Amino acid sequence: MSVSLLIADIGGTNARFALADPHAAVPLVEDSVREFAVADFPSLADAARHYLEQAGAQASRGVFAVAGRVDGDEARITNHPWVISRSRTCEMLGFDQVHLLNDFAAQGMAISLYRPEDVVAIGGAAWTPAPVEQPRTYAVLGPGTGLGVGGLIIRDGRCYPLETEGGHVSFPPGTPEEIRILDILSAQFGRVSNERLICGPGLVNIHRALCEIAGVDPGLLEPKDITARAAAGDPLGMRAVDVFCAVFGAIAGDLVLTLGAWDGVFLTGGLVPKMLDSLRHSGFRQRFEYKGRFSPTMARVPSLAVVHPRAGLLGAAAYAVDLLRREAR
Repeated sequence: MSVSLLIADIGGTNARFALADPHAAVPLVEDSVREFAVADFPSLADAARHYLEQAGAQASRGVFAVAGRVDGDEARITNHPWVISRSRTCEMLGFDQVHLLNDFAAQGMAISLYRPEDVVAIGGAAWTPAPVEQPRTYAVLGPGTGLGVGGLIIRDGRCYPLETEGGHVSFPPGTPEEIRILDILSAQFGRVSNERLICGPGLVNIHRALCEIAGVDPGLLEPKDITARAAAGDPLGMRAVDVFCAVFGAIAGDLVLTLGAWDGVFLTGGLVPKMLDSLRHSGFRQRFEYKGRFSPTMARVPSLAVVHPRAGLLGAAAYAVDLLRREAR
C-alpha cells in the first residue's frame, strides 16, 4: 500500500500512526492505524520509520499532532522527554514537508468530520452537525495522560483550530471539599493546575487527597484501581470519581464562557469513553451549567462525549486535507 500522507497522534504514552487519503469523504484510512509506546523509540522519526516499514507504505509528507506546545520549528511533549524538531524530522524521514500541530488542535479539527454516532450527549442539550459554510465556535477538552484544551472556529467555509495549553490554568475550587483538596495538593505541588486533577494521574491525586481527609492510607494506586474500587462500591473510590466528574464539568463550562463556544463543547481524551456512565450520572452537567447569570445560556450549550476511537488521527487527517486544499488555491 502506498500513499503520500502520513499522519500521527503523539501523546505522553502512545504514538498512533495512520495513512490519509485526501480524496476520500473520510480521509483517515481506518485499516492503516497502528499504535506504539513512545517509550520504545528514541524519537518521533524512529517511530514513524518503524510504522512505514510495518505498513509497507511510503510517504513524502507528514502531519503530526503532538501533546505539547508547538513553538516554531520545535515541539516538546509535555509528559514525555521527546523534543521534536520539524526540520530535523523532515530530514530524517526524507519527506518533502512535515507539519506539527498541538494534539488538541487536531482534536478540534476532528469536529468538522464527526457524525452523530461519534458523540454521546451529556445532559439534555442536543447537537446536530452543521455544514462548514455555517459559522460555529466549539470548545474541546479531554483528560488522558494530561489535560488537553483547544477549540475550533468555523468561518467562511474554513476551519481554524485553536492551539492552547489551557490544561495548565490554575484550578478554581467550587466547594469547601474542593478547597480542602486544593490545600492538600498545594502542599505537594505548590501551584495546582486543572491538569493536577483532571487527567489519569489527577484522579489518583483526588483520591489520595480524599483519603488524607478521611485519615486513610490508600497505598500506591493507578487510575484503573480507583475506577475499579468505585465500581465495586468503595466509598472513597466513588467519591473520587464524583469529584473528578464535577470538577471536569465546571472546567468545561468555564472554557465555553472563555471561548464563547455556544455551539458546544466536545469531551475527548483517553478517560472519557471509560468514564462515560459516570459522567452521565454525575454532577458534571450541573456544574457545567452552574454559571450564575449565564446558567440559562449554558443550559442550551451541548456537552458531547466523543466516542470515535481515533479522534486525534481523524483531526490530523482533516488538517492534512485542509493544507492541501489551501495549496491548491
